[in-house]
Amino acid sequence: MIKKEMIAMLLAGGQGSRLGVLTADVAKPAVAFGGKYRIIDFPLSNCINSGIDTVGVLTQYQPLRLNSHIGIGIPWDLDRNNGGVSVLPPYERSDNSEWYSGTANAIFQNMKYMESYNPDYVLILSGDHIYKMDYEVMLDFHKENNADVTIATMPVPIEEASRFGIVIADENKKIKEFEEKPEHPRSNLASMGIYIFSWPVLRDALYTMKDQSNCDFGKHIIPYCFEHGKNLFAYEYNGYWKDVGTLGSYWEANMELIDLIPEFNLYEEYWKIYTNSDNIEPQYISPEAHVERSIIGEGSEIYGEVVNSVIGAGVYIGKGTVVRDSIIMKDTKIGDNVTVEKSIIAEACDIGSNSVLGFGDEVPSKYNAKIYAFGLVTIGESSVVPEGVRIGKNTAIVGKTTMDDYQDGVLAGGEAIIKAGDSK
Repeated sequence: MIKKEMIAMLLAGGQGSRLGVLTADVAKPAVAFGGKYRIIDFPLSNCINSGIDTVGVLTQYQPLRLNSHIGIGIPWDLDRNNGGVSVLPPYERSDNSEWYSGTANAIFQNMKYMESYNPDYVLILSGDHIYKMDYEVMLDFHKENNADVTIATMPVPIEEASRFGIVIADENKKIKEFEEKPEHPRSNLASMGIYIFSWPVLRDALYTMKDQSNCDFGKHIIPYCFEHGKNLFAYEYNGYWKDVGTLGSYWEANMELIDLIPEFNLYEEYWKIYTNSDNIEPQYISPEAHVERSIIGEGSEIYGEVVNSVIGAGVYIGKGTVVRDSIIMKDTKIGDNVTVEKSIIAEACDIGSNSVLGFGDEVPSKYNAKIYAFGLVTIGESSVVPEGVRIGKNTAIVGKTTMDDYQDGVLAGGEAIIKAGDSK
């Protein structure tokens, strides 16, 4: 049996439905971020930078792009014979077959994978957060306190605390109470969904709770450990951390990368973010182009104006076009004389010339007001927008649209055109 001190289990199977049409055909951890990366690159890079060389990635929803991106883990130095990265989808067993039905259920279904490494500790991670963390420091904290479970926590505004698992800890950081998404939180110390378990404690909890419906760490495993007298400690993290679970937070996190002094720095030598990127030609900025406070990906051709935006690899922006406060993902083509304001355009889209994206006042979305908000125009992957149309705010488009889909050439604010599957 191979012996590892700590292995990581990275939960990357979620749909990310709050990102709307961006995740219609791709899992949230595989969504592009920062012009070059995918969201899952951040926890994977954290692992190798922290000295963790054994990572199980649990996939489920739309896994194709995620699987091909991870491959055998070469960009993260996780192509190891002894450990490395392993993609762990749900599988059929002799007695029954089921999808992962909760975070803890997903981990339980991979018990044999964990047992094969006989770890002392297991690190549980989410595949859809943007942050840098040295898990080795968290492990040292776990050991020093003789903890059974250590929960990474961070202070949040008290008005937002009801969205999180909330811990109440004493002066030694020992957890005295834990509440999952309380209606009236009594603390602002929020769980980040990052846990270190001593292996015997995790194994016991998972086996005991294995028949619990939709077994989840926050709702079931953590309360079980707490009720059975285990030592639970709160490791307080004070760095940058972003759950990019909504279109607003995803847009905001990208925009923060291009601040004059970015709060989240992609360029630090000592803590690199690694990714599986294509070997493509350099970017081209034409003499008549204007670029200001923006990230421009490799292989992009810019003939227009780009201000305060994040542009992915292989993007084409035509003459007379103005892109402002927007995220344009790889291989998208934007024609001539287009105005793009506060938009998120997914990969491989085609935006026709003389179009306007993001005009007029904000009105609530009639399609899904909880998702399509923040004044954004959101266009799903491989979509086509014809020439000469005008698109309002809080709108969503997915599919190959034609002029017939637009009333008098306009998609009014709050409206949507959905032509490819159920992308709510």
